[in-house]
Formats: sequence, C-alpha cells, structure tokens
Amino acid sequence: MKRRLALFVALLALLAPSGAAAQGGGPGFWHREWVEERGDSVPTFYVLPVYVFSRPIDLRRYRKLVDAVKKVYPVAQLAREKMADMEAELCRLPTKKAQKAYIKGVYDEIKAEYTPVLKKMTRTQGRVLLKLIDRETEYTAYEILKEFRGGFVAGFWQSISRVFGQNLKSEYDKEGEDRLIEQIVIYYEAGLL
Repeated sequence: MKRRLALFVALLALLAPSGAAAQGGGPGFWHREWVEERGDSVPTFYVLPVYVFSRPIDLRRYRKLVDAVKKVYPVAQLAREKMADMEAELCRLPTKKAQKAYIKGVYDEIKAEYTPVLKKMTRTQGRVLLKLIDRETEYTAYEILKEFRGGFVAGFWQSISRVFGQNLKSEYDKEGEDRLIEQIVIYYEAGLL
C-alpha cells in the first residue's frame, strides 16, 4: 500500500506544472501583475483575446487552409504594397509612353521574382492567394490585370485560369464563403498561428 501511495505521489509530481507555468505567463497570457488589495497581494492576469466562431468544420480541410494562408498571406501583403507604389508612381509619370514603360519594367521584375514561388503553389494556395489579393487590394486579380496590362491580356489569363479550375474574377466575401479564411487571417495577424 505504501508503495502504491509513493508511486502515486511521484506520478503527481511529474505531471504537476512547474512553478512558473502555474504562476501564469505561459501561452495565452500577455503578462501578470501583482496588485495589493486590503493588505494582501493579489495576482492579476491579462489574457489574450479569444475568437469564437460557431460553425463546425472539417479539421483536415481547416489545417490545409491554415497552411495555405500562412504561405500566401505575406505574398498578398507584398502585392498590396507593390500596387500602392505603382499607383503613386503612375500618377507622377507625365506621358502614357513613360507609364507603359514603367508597367513593363515592374511586370518583368515581379515575374522574375515570383514565378518560382508561384510555380510551387498548390491549387488551394492559388485560390487562397486570389482571394487574399482581393481582400488586401480591394480589386480582383482580373481587374488588376485589366488595369495594368489591358483587357486582352486579362482575358487570356482568365481563360487559362479557368482551364485549371481557378477564377481570376473571384471576389473575397468575408461574411459568406470566405469566413474561414477571414478567421485564419485574424489569428495570423494576432500571432496565434
């Protein structure tokens, strides 16, 4: 009997959290303070916000979507910055010829830099990238191509993307079908992924 009791106590000691973890400050906490109330020290914890979404999901599909957003979201943010820089520079350039030369130079630069990255993406990652570009820039990929490269080029790439099951005209709907992507982006921006 004593032997079982000693084994049980040893097992509890191994499973019990360490003093630092029990005090807080672990994952899920910002920081801990001690406040003095009526002559007694009371710990105060500031807890990270928790987002609750009420829709049941398929965990395998969700994990795949999380991985896609992690890989693609930085590219969408860079696209937003690059587009803002382009619009500012195009407003500064005086002639249509100078604007076309600038757009051609940026196109070649983007193509050289991102073609290897885009070739390694899966279809899911490509679909998520199109959605996140629309979220970040407020323009679909088709509208961006049409604005900067012309209607013929945009139509050509739209038809190619349709052959591979994608759609350059797909819009981001954070309240509807893209609610799960929006949730993942919120978690990603909060540093919880």
